[in-house]
Amino acid sequence: MPHLRVGIAVSVLCLTFLGLPSCVVKRRIITRAGAKSGQPVLLTAPAADLVKRVADQFAAIHDFTATIDMTPALGTAEKSRITEYKDVRGYILFRKPADIRIVGLYPVVRNTAFDMVSNGADFKLYVPVKNRFLVGSNTIETPSPNKLENLRPQHFLDALLVRPVAPSEKVFLENYTDEDNAFYILHVLQESSTGELMLERTIWFSRVDLHLARQLVLDPAGNILTDARYSDWRVYDNVAFPKHIEINRPHDEYAIVLNIQKMDINKGVSDDKFVLTQPEGSQLQRVGEAIRPGSPSPKDVSRK
Repeated sequence: MPHLRVGIAVSVLCLTFLGLPSCVVKRRIITRAGAKSGQPVLLTAPAADLVKRVADQFAAIHDFTATIDMTPALGTAEKSRITEYKDVRGYILFRKPADIRIVGLYPVVRNTAFDMVSNGADFKLYVPVKNRFLVGSNTIETPSPNKLENLRPQHFLDALLVRPVAPSEKVFLENYTDEDNAFYILHVLQESSTGELMLERTIWFSRVDLHLARQLVLDPAGNILTDARYSDWRVYDNVAFPKHIEINRPHDEYAIVLNIQKMDINKGVSDDKFVLTQPEGSQLQRVGEAIRPGSPSPKDVSRK
């Protein structure tokens, strides 16, 4: 009975140590950011409930107008060089299905730093200080060394509103909980034309309150396209929305932190708010094409 003798010996050893005056057993309560007082127990949810939470959050918003403080940054952690621009006030206007406009103002003087608009397929970007009016597709085929030309309104929209899981997509739920973290992670996969399952994105939920905490959007090679993080959820016009949002586009080498100061949800945004007309005398550049100095100003290319 060797196994029995080993078990008895271990039990005797444990009892011996517990009997020592110097042997103190400590119980440590793990507290987590965002948890209510006296709420050490984490919330639980199956994958189907989390998928529904994403769909419900997306469906709850038809349009919004937000006043925000922005901290744009250029560079990447991989290149160990990041330049931040502080105290940029801005406005974001959105209307489904994909109309979005983003205006950034310079610190102190509050003149327009940039004005971007997109209808979901194409975008326009006006930069007054450079007197340039950029137009092009929302899809970046080849990133530009000029980081300004990599800005797309669609990148903001994809991060601000996490799209629902499509019927054709498959999900796998991971419970990522340890002493420092407590997340559910939905791995969203799509089947390729060859039958291979490809990881498209991961959607993270805090197990403290089951609010969205993070979304990673990946390219087919597994590189991160967008890393969006959400915190400080508030209720605006009876709709929950994160007050603090961090958007990182490592491949395009820019990031931005958004802090919402004021927000109106589902109060309507008119057509004219999504019209951006090329200012007279500005230089038109179609992204991917070089500017021809001295060329005549093109005709108005405002959104129809």
